[in-house]
Amino acid sequence: MTTPVLACQDICKSYRQGVPVLNRLNIRLSGGKIVGLLGPNGCGKSTLIKMIAGLLTPDSGEIYICGELRSEESNKWISYLPERTYLTPSMKVSHLLDYFADFYEDFDREIALKMLADMNIDPNARMSTLSKGMKEKVQLVVVMARRAKLYLLDEPIAGVDPAARDYILQTIIGNYNPEAAVIITTHLIHDVEPILDEFAFLGYGGQVLLSGTADEVRATHGKSLDELFKEVFRCYASY
Repeated sequence: MTTPVLACQDICKSYRQGVPVLNRLNIRLSGGKIVGLLGPNGCGKSTLIKMIAGLLTPDSGEIYICGELRSEESNKWISYLPERTYLTPSMKVSHLLDYFADFYEDFDREIALKMLADMNIDPNARMSTLSKGMKEKVQLVVVMARRAKLYLLDEPIAGVDPAARDYILQTIIGNYNPEAAVIITTHLIHDVEPILDEFAFLGYGGQVLLSGTADEVRATHGKSLDELFKEVFRCYASY
C-alpha cells in the first residue's frame, strides 16, 4: 500500500473541558489529490490545519506526514497558507522571496517571479503599499512556489475579487507538486468545486459527516457539491 502524504488517527482537541472541537477524527490523504475540507464556521477546520502544520498540539491522537510522526523535521514537507496575513508591512516583495529562498530548500524563485508577473505585482513594491487582496496573492505565491509534499491552504480565495479567483485556482492546480496533496478550506464551494478531487464535510462535534468526490455527489444525489453542502448544513445558523 502506498504511504499516504497525510494520516490523522483519532485526533481529539478541546478548548474547553467537555466541549470537543475535534473528536476522534480520522483522515487519510494520498498524493496527487486536491481535497476540500468544508464545514460551517467553528467546526474545527482551521484547528485541524494548524495541528497538521504544527502550530497546535492535539489532546490525543497522532498525525503522520509521509509516513513519519509529525515533528519539527516534517515541517520541511509542508507549505502552509494561513487564513490571516502575516507579512511585515515594511518588507519588499523581493525581500520576502529572499527570505523564503533562504529558509526553504524547495523554494523556486523563478516560479514565484512568474506568478507575481502574471498577477501584475511589482517585486520591488513594499507590502504596506499593497491592498489586502494583493497581500493575500503574494502569500499564495510564496506558498505555491515551494516543492512541498503537503499544501495547507486556509481560505486561499476569501479576500480576493471574483475576477482573480479563477487565476488563483489555476495557480494552485498548475504549481503544486503532482506527487503532493493539497487541502483547501473555504466557504466559496461553488468556486473551488471544479478543482477538487475529493471533499470532506466537517461538522460540529469534530467528525467527518460525509466525504467522497464531487462526481459521486452529482451521480448519487443529483446536485452540486455546493447544493449538497447547503442541504447538509442548513440547520446551522452560522452558515
